[in-house]
Amino acid sequence: MKKEIAIVGLGKMGGAMARRMMEKGWKVVGLDYNPETAEKLRNEGVVPVKTYTEMATSLTPQRIAWLLVPAGKAVDEALFGQGGIAESFSAGDIVIDGGNSFYKDAAARAERLKEKGIHFIDVGTSGGPAGARNGACLMIGGSKEGFENIEGLFKDFAKEGGYQFFEGAGAGHFVKMVHNGIEYGMMQALGEGFEVMEKSEFNLDLPRVAKIYNNGSVIESRLVGWLESAFKDHGPTLEGVSSTVSHTGEGEWTIKTANEMGIDVPVIRESFDYRVQSANNPRYTGKVVSALREQFGGHDVRAL
Repeated sequence: MKKEIAIVGLGKMGGAMARRMMEKGWKVVGLDYNPETAEKLRNEGVVPVKTYTEMATSLTPQRIAWLLVPAGKAVDEALFGQGGIAESFSAGDIVIDGGNSFYKDAAARAERLKEKGIHFIDVGTSGGPAGARNGACLMIGGSKEGFENIEGLFKDFAKEGGYQFFEGAGAGHFVKMVHNGIEYGMMQALGEGFEVMEKSEFNLDLPRVAKIYNNGSVIESRLVGWLESAFKDHGPTLEGVSSTVSHTGEGEWTIKTANEMGIDVPVIRESFDYRVQSANNPRYTGKVVSALREQFGGHDVRAL
C-alpha cells in the first residue's frame, strides 16, 4: 500500500498522529485552519498545505484524508464547503472522519461522497493524544471496500491488535459514542468512591488507595492508573483542579439514542447530569473526574 496520508486538523490529536505515521514510514500532508500550526510541523517532516486543492495535488491516487476536526459543521465544511475535499478528491479516494461525530451524520456524508465515487470511513479513536502518538484504539465503520484497501493504515496507527471494523456508515462512531457513555459512568463511579474515602474518618492516603486498586484488584484499569498520575501531579486534594466537569456530545448522544431504543441507561444519564450541574455543585467528585480528563485527554481543567 502506498504510504501517503493527509491529516486535517493538527492539534493535540492530529499532531501526535502525524508524528506516529511518519515514524511508520508515511508521507504526511498537513492542513489546519491555522496555517502556522501546520508550518510548525514542517521541520519534523510534515508537508504543510493551505487549501484542500493543494492537499489533493500533494497526494497521489488513491488519496487518503483523515479529518480530526470538531464534530458537526466543521466536518461538513471540510467535506462539502467551497473548495472542500469533495471538490478536490476523485473516484476511488478515501475520506476518514476520525473525530467524535454523531453516528447518524455519517450515513448522509457517505451518500454524498459516494456520488463522486469517494469512499467514506468513520473512525472512533480512544486513548487520547498519548494513544495517537504511541498506538491508538480504533473503532472503524463505513465502506468495507474502502477499509480493506487501506487496512495497513489502521494497523500502523493502532496499538498492536487495537482496531476492529464494523460494516456500515456510522458504525464506528456508534461504537465510540457508546464507549464514551460508558466512560462517563466509570469516571463518575471513581469520583464518587474517592469522595467517600476523602471524607471518611480514617484519614486515608488516597494516592496509596489508587495504587493498590490498580495492582490486581477487580477495578484495576487505565482510569485508576491515570488517577494515580493525577495525585502525583496535584496531590491528594487535587489542588488547582476544577470541580466543574466539562462535557462533549457523546455522553448525551448515547442517552438520546438509548431513549429512542426504549432502553433505560440510568448510570450514564446520571453521570451526564452531574457534569451539567457540576458548575453549581462543587465537590471532590468533580475534581476527580476533571483530573482524569486532564490525564487522558490533555484537557485544561485548571480551577478559575
